Amino acid sequence: MKIATYIVSVIALIICVINITKINLESPLEGDSFTATVCALTAGCAILIVNILRLSKIIDKKTKNL
Repeated sequence: MKIATYIVSVIALIICVINITKINLESPLEGDSFTATVCALTAGCAILIVNILRLSKIIDKKTKNL
């Protein structure tokens, strides 16, 4: 599970970086820039969710040891 969360984080980070490069800063909410903006935000949310999952697993292991 630990390796899978790292793999998902790396893939989401790559997707986020690729989409950030496609955003037109003059009009980020029009055309292809809108799609890139939404995908970059989605990749950021995926990273956040995976980190929450990783932290919950750490907390679960520590509470079982008590």
